[in-house]
Amino acid sequence: MKVVKSGARGRPRSFDKDRVLDAALRVFWEKGYEGASLSDLTEAMGINRPSLYAAFGDKEALFRQVLKRYEQGPVAYMKDALGEPTARGVIERMLQGTIAALTRPQSPHGCLYVQGALACGDDSGPMRKELASRRSAGEVALRKRLKRAKDEGELPLGAEPADLARFYMAVMHGMSVQAAGGASRAALESVADTALKAWPE
Repeated sequence: MKVVKSGARGRPRSFDKDRVLDAALRVFWEKGYEGASLSDLTEAMGINRPSLYAAFGDKEALFRQVLKRYEQGPVAYMKDALGEPTARGVIERMLQGTIAALTRPQSPHGCLYVQGALACGDDSGPMRKELASRRSAGEVALRKRLKRAKDEGELPLGAEPADLARFYMAVMHGMSVQAAGGASRAALESVADTALKAWPE
């Protein structure tokens, strides 16, 4: 926990940086990058605009810090899943982790990497590209893991790691959109089960 002191001269104000980042994360997660106004953010974070700028920089800089926190917290299962001993185990853990993250009662439904980019106009182009880059990085990491599995003889000769990575990432992103629209855990489990039937044996 890091405490930041800011505020008017002679009246320093302390706040828990982790707590306010979590508050900002929830706002961006619920409203997307463009939909989250500075008023929304300062109200949820419990700080004023000068304190926000002093501690985090502008809205774009704050969002980048939120993305890092999101990557290390709610979606850390994606990186952890790559360590599974089998390629199928990687996919199963990713799918189940996605379902758990999307249906966690205390969190907004949907994925920040997907929801955050929705309805972004030209002014938010850099953030839209940032989110696309992070989604792409996840696909690249999965592709490399599946290529290793193929090199080790775990996948059949006809299986294409790039195609499999693209397919399963598309499934997980699609589940995010469905969850944001109110899909139940049972519905998402059904999607995951169907996707696993496409796994090359």
